[in-house]
Amino acid sequence: MTAGATEAVDSFRDYLDRLEERDACNRIDERISWNLEAGAVTMRANERDAQIPVFEDVSDGTDARLVGDPYRGPRRQPWERIAMALGVTDARTTDDYYEEIIDRVRSPIEPTVVDGDDAPCKEVVRTGGDVDLLSFPWPFLHVGDGGRYSNLHTLIADDRDTEWTDWSSHRAMLHDNTRASVLLLAGEQTPNIYYYKYERHDEPMPVAITIGAEPAVECVSIMWIPTGRNEAEFAGGLKRAPVELVECETNDLLVPATAEIVLEGRILPNSRLDEGPYGDYFGYMHGPRRSMPVLEIDAVSHRERPFIPFRVEWSEVGYAHNTTSSMEVACVGPDATLGLRAAGFDVEKLAPWPFTPRTVYVVSTETTRPDSLHELANFIFTTWGMLHVDFFVFVDADVDPFDQRAVLEAVSLYADPDTDFHQFGAESMPKVPLNIYQTPEEKGDVQMGTSKAKTAKTYIDATRPEGEPLRSGSRVGDSERRERARELLRDAGLSDATLDTAPVDPSGERR
Repeated sequence: MTAGATEAVDSFRDYLDRLEERDACNRIDERISWNLEAGAVTMRANERDAQIPVFEDVSDGTDARLVGDPYRGPRRQPWERIAMALGVTDARTTDDYYEEIIDRVRSPIEPTVVDGDDAPCKEVVRTGGDVDLLSFPWPFLHVGDGGRYSNLHTLIADDRDTEWTDWSSHRAMLHDNTRASVLLLAGEQTPNIYYYKYERHDEPMPVAITIGAEPAVECVSIMWIPTGRNEAEFAGGLKRAPVELVECETNDLLVPATAEIVLEGRILPNSRLDEGPYGDYFGYMHGPRRSMPVLEIDAVSHRERPFIPFRVEWSEVGYAHNTTSSMEVACVGPDATLGLRAAGFDVEKLAPWPFTPRTVYVVSTETTRPDSLHELANFIFTTWGMLHVDFFVFVDADVDPFDQRAVLEAVSLYADPDTDFHQFGAESMPKVPLNIYQTPEEKGDVQMGTSKAKTAKTYIDATRPEGEPLRSGSRVGDSERRERARELLRDAGLSDATLDTAPVDPSGERR
């Protein structure tokens, strides 16, 4: 079954309105401080699977408003709010949702360019001496953070040597009225453009950061869109309508016209400021404080009373109910599945492991020969999009990678510790130097952000050996049996409304 569709939203404000229509938005009129309070309230809402908090009155006197973890989905269907934003309906299971998103990514739509007078992000424009980053209520999220952050945005940069423009997501720590440090880890697309092209020629890299762009833009900025492809077109494909772009005030970059805030500037060559520590998605307060490239802001444009969305990572293992974890399921999973299929691998589905956002994935695949899995693992671990992923589990195509019980059953039954646990130890393999088990020395070059330590990239082959019969306890075919049971219950007089109150597993299947 292919999921249905309605119109996607065209702006972050439209998305909040759609949340409110579905009673999924909590507009808080009581004054809240950006200093820990907004983050604490958001964290509590995440823990309780409650409504998305919108802070209408922030304590620094600004007209700007904060929104905590706006894309965090319900635990039973973490893709639900992204699906709602993109106009996807009837996506009752991950299979429905994945195939709909894959179909859309395969059908990009060119953006349109609008005049500045027609762009909502140009309602207020400040340049030069009028720029003041600290006039906005950027949140201070955790005790121990190195500073206040913008951590849910799209960074836009042109490749120096081609006509390609990259959209990506790299957090920025605010330092003063015009400067921020940006976490650029070598191995990812935008950092590679900066370190290996602009900085090597001692040139600043023009950039724009869009805060509160429409959901399709935010989705594309974290997907594994291939180098050289127009990400604005893929955002159009996701929403099945063109994304409207507008030219910046101080450079030639095009930015989403309905964004809440646009920061225009330059990432300077051979210039660094401290970044971190930060309560990160790995589940801890990472450190030490590192030197990262400097972003100098030249202009700020924004909507009247702009919204600033932010995400709350956390500093304990297992905290994964936030925008990061939901977008991994809703955006990265389908896109990565399509990417592996396009590369010629027989992949059924790729899914993030619950409670470990961006670090552990499960891959279900038809081709389970050891040499084929090793080739697939090598491809994954040397692909820039998987920089943050250290650990994979391969299972058979009939195992749902979202079903933790089924995956653990496969590991316990079929993974031999001597022959099925594999580590990639190449020093040159892309890796992220944020892992808690690494010492400061092992984290490597503070200028480039690359680790010189032996990589911990590992995979487990939990597929059945060739010719191995299914175990009696296997849940293969459960979905068909459940549907047959539902038919029998309907025949016995039970209503669909009653049946739909049954518990749901993480894949969206009723149990």
